[in-house]
Amino acid sequence: MLLSQIFQGIEVKTSYPHDIDVKSMELNSKKVEKGGLFIALSGKKQDGKKYIPDAITKGASVIVYDGEFDVPQNSAVVFVKIGGDMRENIAKMAANFYPQIPTLVSAITGTNGKTSIADFTRQMMSVLGYKSASIGTIGVVSDVMDNIETLTTPDSITLHQILTELKSAGVDYVSMEASSVGIEQYRMDNVNIKVAGFTNFTQDHLDYHLTMQNYLEAKKQLFSRILENDGTAVLNADIKEFDELKDICDKRNINVISYGYNGKDIKIISRTAHGDGQSLCLEIFGEKYDIELPLIGEFQAMNVLCAVGMVTALNGKFDRKIVEYLPNIKGACGRLDKVGKLNNGATVYVDYAHTPDALENVLKTMRCHTQNKLWVVFGCGGDRDKTKRPIMGEIAHNLADKIIITDDNPRSEDGKQIRKEIMVKCPDAVSIGDRIEAIEYAISHLDKDDMLVIAGKGHETGQKIGDMEIPMNDIVEAKRLIEKYNK
Repeated sequence: MLLSQIFQGIEVKTSYPHDIDVKSMELNSKKVEKGGLFIALSGKKQDGKKYIPDAITKGASVIVYDGEFDVPQNSAVVFVKIGGDMRENIAKMAANFYPQIPTLVSAITGTNGKTSIADFTRQMMSVLGYKSASIGTIGVVSDVMDNIETLTTPDSITLHQILTELKSAGVDYVSMEASSVGIEQYRMDNVNIKVAGFTNFTQDHLDYHLTMQNYLEAKKQLFSRILENDGTAVLNADIKEFDELKDICDKRNINVISYGYNGKDIKIISRTAHGDGQSLCLEIFGEKYDIELPLIGEFQAMNVLCAVGMVTALNGKFDRKIVEYLPNIKGACGRLDKVGKLNNGATVYVDYAHTPDALENVLKTMRCHTQNKLWVVFGCGGDRDKTKRPIMGEIAHNLADKIIITDDNPRSEDGKQIRKEIMVKCPDAVSIGDRIEAIEYAISHLDKDDMLVIAGKGHETGQKIGDMEIPMNDIVEAKRLIEKYNK
């Protein structure tokens, strides 16, 4: 694509000698190819301009930058300075470079439930005959290509690359997780999002946003800025933020579908938990339905309702096939995954719960399904919000019978110190740093009909310790240990 086409809608501060045919576009200097364009993006910790020499060595023909930079004289490489917000411009450039993306795109935000809802909408849209995919914490999931790992919300260029590949593979619909950081950094702008959902709002990411109000303001931008003018918002009517979010949508004349116990459009009339599932009586757009849902937890019922609303909006109308599919719906990987049972009837689950609200919901849910003692193994990540550590410790202390505190992803922090900060509020917990040893300790001590929840990492296949990421998967390890102790 010609450089002038990439720069459509961008404030270009410096002229370039001729219109160059650009082969690729990258933010990571290591991925730059010959004839490619490198964008020197600076973040909170890194100055992107220091990677310019590496990008040139890799064969970059164009360097895009902002701010101050001493451009080398007589360079064969074209340097272009742009004005305005760099991240917003990157989103525009990515959309210009990758114009062919799926027609129907939805996004879901909120503190918890994003992964499940993105996956549920993908499943439901497939049932309605759309070729579907989802993008988020568990990667890119579709029926048309191998699953690949991503950030919860990939950077703009990576996101548009993925969307273009999905479009080329025939995908009609994509559901995306919208993280607060991704929204604030313009990663989802220019994606033409038709439907946006909101799950709930509780503490997380304060290491980045610093305050809960900043965190909420970031999420609100999905509805105030990113959602298309003729789009639909699917909002949880049971949360205190509902009125504020609805007001944003009303001012933009965006259609609102509300769900929950207080939902006007999709309403829970009654819910009964049993076995490995629950019975729901729902009112969906004025019609009542009795549904058997093969998922545990009230929060999963809420996630399903949100997905029903999003799929209805995307499809243009409610289709009974959605309700008929719900008894067969599958949970997302690492979200209250039932790993297995010991011979004595003790059951083991793995869940991604890594926030106070998520841990509380999971433990309250599993208490209803526990005949004897409820165990939990969890930790907190390093280089992240430290204030939630004692909060999660207190939640475990109040809701679980047996607690094992272990390392999550300590990153650059001392795992022992993180565990101490958690145990301030659960001093009777057992501290075992090695996560595999912690899981084995719990499984080997489970009595008849006990319940174990291994929380915090869910689907993740690695553990970040210092500068390394070692192979580690809670599901795989738990299955191995169950088999070991069942012999």
